[in-house]
Amino acid sequence: MAILPQAAMTRFAVNRFVVLGRVGMDLYADPPGTRVEEALRFTAALGGSAGNIAVALARQGAEASLLSCVSDDGVGLYCLAELDRYGVDRAHVQAVAARNSLAVTETCPTDCQVVIYRNGAADLALSKAQVAGVDYATATALVVTGTALSAEPSRSAALHAMTLAKASGALTVLDLDYRSTAWTTPAEAISVCLRAAQACDIVIGNDEEFGLIAGGYDRGEGLARDLAAGALFCVYKQGAEGSVAFTASGQVRTPIFPVKAQKPMGAGDGFMGGLLAALAQGQPLDHALRCGSATAAIIVAGIGCAPASPDRAALNRFMAKF
Repeated sequence: MAILPQAAMTRFAVNRFVVLGRVGMDLYADPPGTRVEEALRFTAALGGSAGNIAVALARQGAEASLLSCVSDDGVGLYCLAELDRYGVDRAHVQAVAARNSLAVTETCPTDCQVVIYRNGAADLALSKAQVAGVDYATATALVVTGTALSAEPSRSAALHAMTLAKASGALTVLDLDYRSTAWTTPAEAISVCLRAAQACDIVIGNDEEFGLIAGGYDRGEGLARDLAAGALFCVYKQGAEGSVAFTASGQVRTPIFPVKAQKPMGAGDGFMGGLLAALAQGQPLDHALRCGSATAAIIVAGIGCAPASPDRAALNRFMAKF
């Protein structure tokens, strides 16, 4: 059985997470099942990988702070209001003169259309000065989402935040979160993401993401295993086949929870939030991985990402069925 060191579990008990990355507005074609081009109306929901992770953590009893930038307009104000509603601390979210991330999407289990607007995205304006204002010493971990590494000044700010977090004793967590449209070239993504992964205590990604930074799909699982030798653990996700977590002491395989999916989005964000929240509650790694998998299942079976994120009671009821 893969067991985490006691020092790490002691740090997890602090139960406060700083999540760095994008937050935005998602517009869903309504009613569910309507194609974007056929929609007569849209419903708004909080979105963005970091925003969704922070919501998942807060919904399951963790203290979550978002470290990001939003636009100084109505869309940015919407994001701030939603963060407040979900109980996410946004003291380290700054309004800037840029456009907020906006996603127009639809609810359907396959061939789901998503149109993302990120020209001069506000969250990529994150600066070194902004991340230096965070007290990482009082946090369990800094969670960095990979899109934050895709462009400057956010890239340098995120790497600086990782350095500050490590120096303070906080854990560092990377969600690879690779999106080809965010990067200038795949080579750039490989170089930057591999550097960040090698510096982190926990790395989570899917088989394609690990394959990318390993230089080949067939090398991805080996890279995850190698990274885990110098880290707490790495999670190698394989879609319908579940995931395998590698640690220095062993590995844990976790299946998915079978559900009728409404959409493919939000699973990775929910997995991260559910996993970390369970570890903060003192759960062993194998159970925490199941909590991550269950959170992902609930979200893909629901409408929206943040709105579908379960609280701890809903998560427990769901898991008790299996």
